[in-house]
Amino acid sequence: MASLALTSPPAVKIPSYLSSSSSSFFSPSSILFRNTESRSRISVSGYAKCNLPKALNGNARVPIINETTIPKFFDSSRLEKSVSGNNTKLKLFSGTANPALSQEIAWYMGLELGKVSIKRFADGEIYVQLKESVRGCDVFLVQPTCTPTNENLMELLIMVDACRRASAKKVTAVIPYFGYARADRKTQGRESIAAKLVANLITEAGADRVLACDLHSGQSMGYFDIPVDHVYCQPVILDYLASKSISSEDLVVVSPDVGGVARARAFAKKLSDAPLAIVDKRRHGHNVAEVMNLIGDVKGKVAVMVDDMIDTAGTIVKGAALLHEEGAREVYACCTHAVFSPPAIERLSSGLLQEVIVTNTLPVAEKNYFPQLTILSVANLLGETIWRVHDDSSVSSIFL
Repeated sequence: MASLALTSPPAVKIPSYLSSSSSSFFSPSSILFRNTESRSRISVSGYAKCNLPKALNGNARVPIINETTIPKFFDSSRLEKSVSGNNTKLKLFSGTANPALSQEIAWYMGLELGKVSIKRFADGEIYVQLKESVRGCDVFLVQPTCTPTNENLMELLIMVDACRRASAKKVTAVIPYFGYARADRKTQGRESIAAKLVANLITEAGADRVLACDLHSGQSMGYFDIPVDHVYCQPVILDYLASKSISSEDLVVVSPDVGGVARARAFAKKLSDAPLAIVDKRRHGHNVAEVMNLIGDVKGKVAVMVDDMIDTAGTIVKGAALLHEEGAREVYACCTHAVFSPPAIERLSSGLLQEVIVTNTLPVAEKNYFPQLTILSVANLLGETIWRVHDDSSVSSIFL
């Protein structure tokens, strides 16, 4: 029986928030991961570096934590309670899909990850055993259903089942990336709606609530028969863009397809109500895109393309090529989920994009690092959302 025991990353100091002054939550207090090669291009002040080992390819991935600012809604008494370890009714467990993000969330919350044994038999079957009691506890399981999608999904279902059979009071599935979200409707005859099927599986496994980041389409929330908290990661990206010296008069937000117009419009509204452009795209098959036309003016401007995910990068790269043809000065690509299926890396590092800004809802393998890549952490955002769900407080007020 092969073991996939979780290992903790090197210890990093938890910021001391208690004596800090208030400021906006989506300030540079979020944790950023980025290549040292690109550090000279990015001007962000007020950070304290933590010591972590360099990546295998020689490019350090440095978490940068600002200890001078805190969320304006931060409850210091709650933090004191959590850091002291007295909050025994909230348990946070991690699957094997993205343990680094889970550890960051735990650091933000002042908690330790729960002990769990996750193993795989020789024939591929998954075994899960909780190594501590969860009886009467509010349990949160962090597990994105990313590649390998089916294995990670099954692992999540078995973890939920283990918690339910261990008499957990409530079980919340924290799914930073919801796999099968693109199969949310029938576009042709005799197609499945896999998003609804996966929602049913999670519900029947025993989850009481789902917490998901930037679903591909909003209607996916309706596929669940249990409450769903939809976390928007846009503020993390917006905060990073605000730290760059780009004049609002030179900025234009671009939707890479018609389906993403609402997302791009909301993004543009928060960037000083920047103008909007739309790429008219005709898709001839799955993962195959063809750019046809551009609606809007980008000549001499800095174009920021916004999407929920980058898979094979065909849509983003063809859109970037069209924007350069139409006279855009620089093109940035922003997305929440860095799926990065081949040949995404070759396309994204071809030189058409000034910078590719993603979040760590999915783990990005070191072999997929390239100089233009910037990875922002959503750990603080997810940690605060988990606190609010546990405290029965408002989640939507975070994004107001």
